Amino acid sequence: MGLIALGVTGGIGAYKAVEIVRRLQQGGHDVVTIMTPNARRFVGRLTFEAITRRPVIVDQFAPGANAAVEHVSLATDIQALLVAPATANTIGKLAHGIADDFLTSLYLVTRAPVVIAPAMNTNMYEHPAVAGNLQALRARGAHVVAPGEGYLACGWTGPGRLASVEDVAAAVEGRLRPAAGLDGRRVLVSAGPTCEDLDPVRFVGNRSSGRMGFALAAEAAGRGARVVLVAGPCGLEPPSGTEVVSVRSAADMHAAVMRGAVEADAVIMAAAVADYTPGDGPRPQKIVKESETITLTLARTTDILAALGRWRGGRRLPVLIGFAAETRDVVARARAKLEAKRVDLIVANDVSRSDAGFGAETNAATLVAPGGTTDVPLQSKRGVARVIIDRLQGMLVERDTADAVRTADHEPS
Repeated sequence: MGLIALGVTGGIGAYKAVEIVRRLQQGGHDVVTIMTPNARRFVGRLTFEAITRRPVIVDQFAPGANAAVEHVSLATDIQALLVAPATANTIGKLAHGIADDFLTSLYLVTRAPVVIAPAMNTNMYEHPAVAGNLQALRARGAHVVAPGEGYLACGWTGPGRLASVEDVAAAVEGRLRPAAGLDGRRVLVSAGPTCEDLDPVRFVGNRSSGRMGFALAAEAAGRGARVVLVAGPCGLEPPSGTEVVSVRSAADMHAAVMRGAVEADAVIMAAAVADYTPGDGPRPQKIVKESETITLTLARTTDILAALGRWRGGRRLPVLIGFAAETRDVVARARAKLEAKRVDLIVANDVSRSDAGFGAETNAATLVAPGGTTDVPLQSKRGVARVIIDRLQGMLVERDTADAVRTADHEPS
């Protein structure tokens, strides 16, 4: 719980900042809003004052004896500074230390954690100047919440849309939350697709975006875990506080996961690992387009989750959690995998849904465990990650308690 300073800048995503305030309040936080002059072109200050029950700060030089140093006093009171939406203009000012309004002055004075949620046109977001400014802010400790992809107000489609309210709020709370829950635990998460190369140009892959695995890694790291993220090619911003191992093929991922599992308290296999790979490996030269058809011989890849189950055997750790991406008989197939692969939990996804699974920013799932099933309703992938990590924490506590009981039973009376 704490006082959060929310800086709202001049972009169409400013209206979502109202929802962000609500979400932070639901988490028990108090919010004070700072609006740039251009932000007031999109949302009125009275809206924020009504829901925060605090005056909105709009002027660095407001009348009053102490107004000129208000940004200094506020800087020492806040537990975090969130800028959402953050325009390219404001990002540039923050990166270069330009303090020409209250928000940019506050940024230079505060030593509280800083979270920045960019929102802008796709080309603007991908411009080297903006990318360089964001990298500079990250290097100074700011946490950048990557924007979502989709239809933008300008009519374009691509990255640049303000991240979901849930993801932005979770990023702030992750910076505030002391190490707890998973403090000292070691968690390995796999994420994204694998690419099975056919030749130097082509590969066999799938539509996994990696968002679910990255959300799980971020949630575990936010609770104090030491997280190793084994990621296939997906191009997402790595979550803060994680060690990233980049892989490409199913074989690469198998080697990295089995190597990391030795020291892990939990392994979460959220990656969409290819089931088949070219039987004789990739061709050294590009396959020439000569005939109307082509025959490829594919061989099964190693089932990493099943390999983990065999390797663990009857030991209590690591906890093993897998994912089942299905298009029919979702729960039945997940239950069969749970038993066949000797794991503790399967997260079942119906990937035939347009609003869940591969590529979507939201997800819905069914948690399938030996003791029954739990439905997780549609929400952001960070929200689903929170439910899964809650379950993981519970399983770790149960194992610790069982160990303590066994130890006590064997102690001499």
